[in-house]
Amino acid sequence: YKRTPSVSVSCVVADVVTGCMNEMFQPNRDHVLEQLGICSGEDQVLEVVGKNKAKLTVNHVGCAIGMLWHFQKEKPQMLRTVEFIKSHPEFLTLRVLAENKIELMDDVMLVDMLYNVLRLNVEPYDSLAQQLVSEAWLRLYRFPMPSLSKFAVCLSDQHLQHSPPMGQITDILNQKLSSIDDARILTTLMVSVSSLVSPHLRDKLINKADHLLDTMDPSHYNNPRRMVQFLRNIKYSYRPLLEKCNHILLRNVPHLNAENISIIMGLYQSIQFNNCDFRLAAKQRLMELVDSSADPFSFTKLFVALGPMAGEDTKERLESTALLLAEDFNAHQALAVAETLEEIQCRNLNLIQKIASVVHKNLHVYKPMEIARITQALILLHYQSPELFTKLRNILVQFLLNSVYPYEVTMLTRVLSMLPSPRLDEGVVSRVEAVLPQCNLNDLNTFAMAVAKWVRNDPSYRHSTPSKYVRLLQTLNRCGHERLRKADRLDLVLEELKYMSGEWFEEMLLEETMVTLQRLEDQISWTNVPEMALFLTRTNHLCTPLMDRIASVAMENINKIHYSATYATLLPFAVLNYDPPGVDELFDICIQRSFDPHLLVLLAYALAVADCFPEDLVREIFNVNFLAKLDSQLETLPDALNKRIRLRLMELNRAVCLECPESQVPWFHERYCLQLQKKGNGSISPVQQQIHQMLGEVLGGINCARVALLTTYFYTVDFECVLDRHHQAVAYSEQSQLQISEDGKVRWGSDSVGKDRSEVPPGAQRVAVDFLDFKSFCKNSRHMKGEAMMRKRHLEILGYHVVQIPHFEWNSMELSTQDAWKEYLRKKIFTGLP
Repeated sequence: YKRTPSVSVSCVVADVVTGCMNEMFQPNRDHVLEQLGICSGEDQVLEVVGKNKAKLTVNHVGCAIGMLWHFQKEKPQMLRTVEFIKSHPEFLTLRVLAENKIELMDDVMLVDMLYNVLRLNVEPYDSLAQQLVSEAWLRLYRFPMPSLSKFAVCLSDQHLQHSPPMGQITDILNQKLSSIDDARILTTLMVSVSSLVSPHLRDKLINKADHLLDTMDPSHYNNPRRMVQFLRNIKYSYRPLLEKCNHILLRNVPHLNAENISIIMGLYQSIQFNNCDFRLAAKQRLMELVDSSADPFSFTKLFVALGPMAGEDTKERLESTALLLAEDFNAHQALAVAETLEEIQCRNLNLIQKIASVVHKNLHVYKPMEIARITQALILLHYQSPELFTKLRNILVQFLLNSVYPYEVTMLTRVLSMLPSPRLDEGVVSRVEAVLPQCNLNDLNTFAMAVAKWVRNDPSYRHSTPSKYVRLLQTLNRCGHERLRKADRLDLVLEELKYMSGEWFEEMLLEETMVTLQRLEDQISWTNVPEMALFLTRTNHLCTPLMDRIASVAMENINKIHYSATYATLLPFAVLNYDPPGVDELFDICIQRSFDPHLLVLLAYALAVADCFPEDLVREIFNVNFLAKLDSQLETLPDALNKRIRLRLMELNRAVCLECPESQVPWFHERYCLQLQKKGNGSISPVQQQIHQMLGEVLGGINCARVALLTTYFYTVDFECVLDRHHQAVAYSEQSQLQISEDGKVRWGSDSVGKDRSEVPPGAQRVAVDFLDFKSFCKNSRHMKGEAMMRKRHLEILGYHVVQIPHFEWNSMELSTQDAWKEYLRKKIFTGLP
C-alpha cells in the first residue's frame, strides 16, 4: 500500500479553440463562436456565456466547456481555479444546457463533454455526468477508437473499472486490437481495462504494445509509462517489456519533472523493478530540480522521489525546506511527506511534529485508505500524541464498520492492530468475520497477524483466549484451507503467496500450500518459475519434486527467462543446499548473462554458497570500475537493500579469499566488519551458556573453552578449544578469559578479531564447536542449508576441526541428563580427530 501512485491516465484533449474557430468560417457567421474564439481566459468565456444564454447551441456549450478545461490544463497545478469555475453561476448554466442537449451531441462531442466536466470536478453522481455516461454506453460500439479510449478513462475516473460498459470496452479492444496503431490510444485502453483482461488478452496486449514501442516517437514518454502502469495493475512483471519501456524512459529523464519521476519510480517500486541506470539518472535530474522546487506542490513531488535515495547532506537540506513549507502543505501533501519521512527513517522531531499538526487539522479530508496510511506512518515515526492517535483510532473503527471492500477492511484492520487498545470492539470482530470468506490468502494472513496482536494485548489473555478470538482464528483456518483446496490456477496462488509470512501461515497453511503447489505442478512454466523459486527460498521448505520441476523447466527455457529473474531461479538450490540433475549446467548457462551490479553480487554470493566460483565472474566483480559503479548504484537503493548488498559483498569477498586464493583478491572489509561488530549485541543464548558449562566439565575446566570467538575474516565461533597431540585440552590464559554478564553479554579481557590467536603447540588442533539452531536447517526436514555448509568449509580452511551440534539432537529426549549431554559432546569433539 505504500507510496503506490494513483496515476490519472488521460488522452490529450482536442484543441478546442481551433475547433471553435473552424466553425467561424462557415458561410453564416456565428457571432457567439467568434466571441468565444477571442477569449484568453476563463472569465471571458463565462462572460460570453452570460451574455448569450438564449442563443447557446449544443456546439456553443461544447466549445465553452472545452475551452474552460483547456485554459485550466495549461496552468500549473497550484494556479488552477477549478473550484472558482465550478461554483460560477454561468458554469451551472452550461451544465443545465449540456444536460438538455445530450441527444444533439455527436459521438466525439459527447465523450469530450463527459471528459471535460469530470476534469472540472463535476461529481460522478451529478445528473449531467450520469446522463452522459448512459448515452455514451448506448453508442459504445460505434465510437471511434480515440473516443473509446477517452470514455474508458472517464469510467476509470468514476471508479467504474468493473462496470458492464468497461466489460464491453474490453471486448471491443479484443476485437479491434490489430487495427490500433496509435500507442497513446492503446496504452490508455490497456490501463483502463487492466482489471478485466484475461491471460490470453494480456499476452496479446503486451505483444501489441511491444510492437508499437518500436514505431512510436520516443519523446512521448507517457506511452511507456502507461505500459508499466498496466503491468503494475495486473501484477505481472514482464521483464522484456519493462526493459524496453525503461530504455525509452531513461532517454527522457533529462526532460522529466519531479512529478513524472516520482510516478515512474513509484510504479517501479510496486513491481520490484530496480534499474541501476534509471535510478542514477533520476537522482541526477532530481538534484538539478532542488533549487527550483520551492512551492508546496513541486517540493512534495521532489521530496517523495529524491528523499529515499539522497545522501545525508541532501536529506538534511530537504528536511529543512520541508520544515519551512510545512504549514502550507495541504492534507495530501502532508500525507506524502509523512510517508517519505517514515521511509527515510527521519528523526527530525520538529518536522514530524509540524507534519502531524497539518494532518490533525485535515483528518476530515482523508479517505479510509489514507487514514490507514497516515496512521501507519506516524506510528513508525514513533510520534507521540495520545490525543491524535485516539482520534485516528476512532476514525479507523468507524471507517471499518462502514466498509464493504475486503481490501479496505484488511488494511484498516492491520493498522488498527498497530495501535494500543485494551479491548477490541465487537463490531470490528463482526465486520472482519463477515469479509473473511471473500479474502485472498495474503489478506487472511494479515488478519491472522492482527488477531495475534489483539490476543496478546487483551488483559484476559493471561487466563484464557477469549472466545471471539478463537472463533476468528477458526474461521481464518477454514477459509485458508478452502481457498487452497479450490485453487486451480498456479499463477493466482503464487500471487497470493507473494508476501505470506508469519507463524499462522507456517503453522496452519504451509503444509497445505505445498500440497496445492504439487497438485498444480504441471502449470509451472518459464513465466512463473522465478516466483515459485522465491517462495520456496522464503519459506525454507525443501520440496524436491518442485525443485526438480523448476530446474527442468528453467533448463528448457533459459533463453526465455529474463536475466533479472535468473538470480531468483537459482537461489533455492544454493540456499536449501539441493543439487537436482543438471544443476551445474543451469549454473553455467546463467553465469553467461548480463546483470545490474547489485544483482551480479547477489548471484555470485548464491553461487559461492553452492561452492561455485566462476573465474570470469570473480574477476568482473572484484574490479575497481565495477565496485565504483556498484557504490554509485547503492546510493540510490532503499536502505534495507543497500545494507543487504553490502553484507553479501563482504561475505562474497570472504568466500573468495578463503576458497580461491589463486584469484589474489584482497580482503578489503576489515573496517566494515569492525563496524558491524560494534553494532552487534554480543550476547549468547541460554542453550549456549549450558553447552559452555558442559564443555568445561568435558575438557577439564571452564578456562579450556572460549565463547564467541572472532576468527580471521570475522566468523564468530560459538566455542573454541585447543587439543594437544594427546587430545588433552589446553587451557587459555587469564587475559583471554571471558566474562558473561547476567543478560548473556560476552566480554573478553583482551580479544580482537583473532589477533591474539597464539600459536598452538606442535601437533595440537583447534576445535570449533557450533550450535546450529532451526535457522540452519530446512523447515520441513533435518537437511542442512547451504550457508551452514559454507561456514563449515571456511572454518576448516582456517584450520579448525568443526563440530556442529544440531538443535534437534541437543534438545532430544535421548539427551535429557547431564551425563548424556557430556557423553554426546565427548563423542562429537574427539571422534574424527587426527
